[in-house]
Amino acid sequence: MENNYLIIMAGGIGSRFWPMSTSETPKQFLDILGTGKTMIQQTVSRIEGIIPNENIYIVTSSHYKEIIKEQLPFMKEDQILLEPCMRNTAPCIAYASYKIHTRCPKANIVVAPSDHLITDETKFRESLTKGLKFTQDQDVLLTLGIHPHRPETGYGYIKSTEKETILNKISKVEAFKEKPNITTAQEYLEDGGYLWNSGIFIWSAKSIITAFKQHLPKVAELFASGHDIYNTSKEQEFIDEIYPTCQNISIDYGILEHAANIYVLASKFGWSDLGTWGSLWEKRTRDKKGNSVVGNGVHLFECSNTIVTVPEGRPVVLQGLDNYIVVEANGVLMVCKKDEEQRIKEFREKVISSKR
Repeated sequence: MENNYLIIMAGGIGSRFWPMSTSETPKQFLDILGTGKTMIQQTVSRIEGIIPNENIYIVTSSHYKEIIKEQLPFMKEDQILLEPCMRNTAPCIAYASYKIHTRCPKANIVVAPSDHLITDETKFRESLTKGLKFTQDQDVLLTLGIHPHRPETGYGYIKSTEKETILNKISKVEAFKEKPNITTAQEYLEDGGYLWNSGIFIWSAKSIITAFKQHLPKVAELFASGHDIYNTSKEQEFIDEIYPTCQNISIDYGILEHAANIYVLASKFGWSDLGTWGSLWEKRTRDKKGNSVVGNGVHLFECSNTIVTVPEGRPVVLQGLDNYIVVEANGVLMVCKKDEEQRIKEFREKVISSKR
């Protein structure tokens, strides 16, 4: 267990959850589900007993350092890795992996987003334990694939070499697939050999560094040059200098789609990336008419399949809404059709521009 590490990616601004999620306080630092814990607090709590607190590293923007210290007070400053600018997931993972490797060459690493929902934590922990055992002494890169139960167009897919994926079985990856249209998603579901790409990875520090050298050599060279600087007082200055020069690329495009030693563990633990208000509506408790409400002053009349999130005590009356999103937060009231929520980024930009 002392060699197990966790890298949490927490630099995003969660623009699809606007107006609740803002650049000042993005969704990973919010209690979106009303559980009493923020998304990042849930991410940390579910690995308790598998990875020690002192082996958790969070990669985030310098803007969020204080909020992380407030929400996760056990975290030492050395465990909060500050990106001077956004450079996607490959540089983020490279930074943390090279830093961890200098501290523990035998490190076995879990990489996870900070804002995903997992409802069955027992099964999740079982998948992590199985995965960590698999990657501990092998030069492999493992991803957790989720058994699909509907033709989902909002997730990327993993094609296993198995004709039909078997729950809790590890198999070789044949290909990664981009988010499909509904027809292709239905074909994937019927095929039986496809899994949703959860974006949760497990590998040894040695294996991922080898993969960077093979597939992203310029990124590897940058971060390898800090070998004698990591875990010293000069680390932040070094990162501030090299990070802006680093290639902007995801771990999927940069490494996983090219490496030959990629495996997938077929899992099922109530996973959702909670990427949209619609996905949140699916996971929250709903009444007989399909409405999900947060806010004790909300009164609905002839409404159905609608998600409402407003401040406690705020009197709100809604009539005749079907399949809508209603959110009041940070001085903004938004009413949007659920099937047009992809336009929320557009709405956000227009509001920000008008405020300027």
